[in-house]
Amino acid sequence: MKYLRQFQSFATACILALSLSPIGAQADLTDSYAADAAKLVVQVSTGDPKDWNLALNNIKNVKQELGAQNVDIEIVAYGPGIGMLKIESPVANRIDEARLSGVKFVACENTMKAQKLTTDDMLPSISYVPAGVIELMKKQKAGYAYIRP
Repeated sequence: MKYLRQFQSFATACILALSLSPIGAQADLTDSYAADAAKLVVQVSTGDPKDWNLALNNIKNVKQELGAQNVDIEIVAYGPGIGMLKIESPVANRIDEARLSGVKFVACENTMKAQKLTTDDMLPSISYVPAGVIELMKKQKAGYAYIRP
């Protein structure tokens, strides 16, 4: 009888540990996002093209993991990150690819005014918002997950 109680305690502890493990949590998270359309907003506010590529890699991985049709992604660029969306951007080709796959790119008009940029300086087919930070706040309030690579 003593061994039976010890075995039951051990089995309960193992089940609890497995249910709390990152592997179990990851599977649940992925299944949960796949069941409903996931929403993701990505902040780009640095002037480093390595960060821009990291952001683009992140969204590509999210789309591959969850399925492109299951995720709504928006990248918000402001401050030094506005360079990502300029016409001469070193990641312009990747932005076009991502945009064609449904990713929305938005530029902060406050930053554009501060840097004396016009829409002619920016990549075609991007969108604009009055304030990048406010856009991030709105998206988070609307249930978007937020990352800043």
